[in-house]
Amino acid sequence: MLYHNIRLIMITLRLIIKTILGTAICGLWLSGMVSADVPQVTTDIPATHSLVTRVMAGIGMPDLIVNRGASPHAYSLRPSNAASLEAADLVFWMNSRLTPWLEGALKTLSADAKVIELMDTKGSTVRPYREGTTFEAHNHEPKRDEEGHTTAQNSDPTANVDPHGWLDPDNGKTWLDVIATELSKIDPQNSEIYFDNVTQGKTDIDAVISEIEATLAAFRGTDFIVYHDAYQYFEKRFDVLAAGSISMGDVSDPSPARIAEIHQTVEELDITCVFSEPQFNPELVATVVDGTKARTRVIDPLGARLTLGADLYLNLLRDIAQTMASCL
Repeated sequence: MLYHNIRLIMITLRLIIKTILGTAICGLWLSGMVSADVPQVTTDIPATHSLVTRVMAGIGMPDLIVNRGASPHAYSLRPSNAASLEAADLVFWMNSRLTPWLEGALKTLSADAKVIELMDTKGSTVRPYREGTTFEAHNHEPKRDEEGHTTAQNSDPTANVDPHGWLDPDNGKTWLDVIATELSKIDPQNSEIYFDNVTQGKTDIDAVISEIEATLAAFRGTDFIVYHDAYQYFEKRFDVLAAGSISMGDVSDPSPARIAEIHQTVEELDITCVFSEPQFNPELVATVVDGTKARTRVIDPLGARLTLGADLYLNLLRDIAQTMASCL
């Protein structure tokens, strides 16, 4: 009887030990599988990072190259950025007009990755930069395709494309689908989660669109000046159109003649507001509004002061609208 009881105890102990070891090994194996299967994703700017973070919610987190507060136009690639690009399975970026220095790095460091240029994807609204100090001749309504997206694509691949396309929330919705599709190709087991996140993401963007339309409805037709021509995607989506810009581009300083011309425009059109940006010289804006009734505010197309994450994109659009309304 004693022998029988001891034998039962030994069998039970062996079963317990076997179960514990089996569970541990299985857990380690599953952990390794999850780690191996989750795509390594790298993004260029906070807006792209935010959209990808939203799609990957519950699965993983993308890397970010150009952090908040840094200029995407003249960024110096760090060793950690290079390592991220080299390890990436997927890279999402806007285009070479925004980050010209990144194009070469993608070819050398991310040769084995799938690289997606968001502004080159089907259904995206793409616009050329407006010309001149004032924009009156360029503020006509663009055509829309069969899916309802506005298009201003130039057949010339060297056209002067405005790279700030994330400021049209319809682009944001289009790109959520692109991101989920590309992730699903290399991670099909999580495809349902990716596209569920897209559905929620589109709902959230639509809610912000409605909020912005209500916020800016009273200011259509109000003249204002921007520091540089970065906002036309936002302007044309919400029908609040800038009269001109202080600077011609993202990395060029305006000439004295241009500053004088824009100052004259502010006076002649009785401009309500002139918007500056965190990374540019505020003294130029002060010169432009000197002796006029125009107010000034700071708006930011990059979200330098916003918290990184899935909500940054929504908060970026909302912050631009609220700042505009507070000045107009």
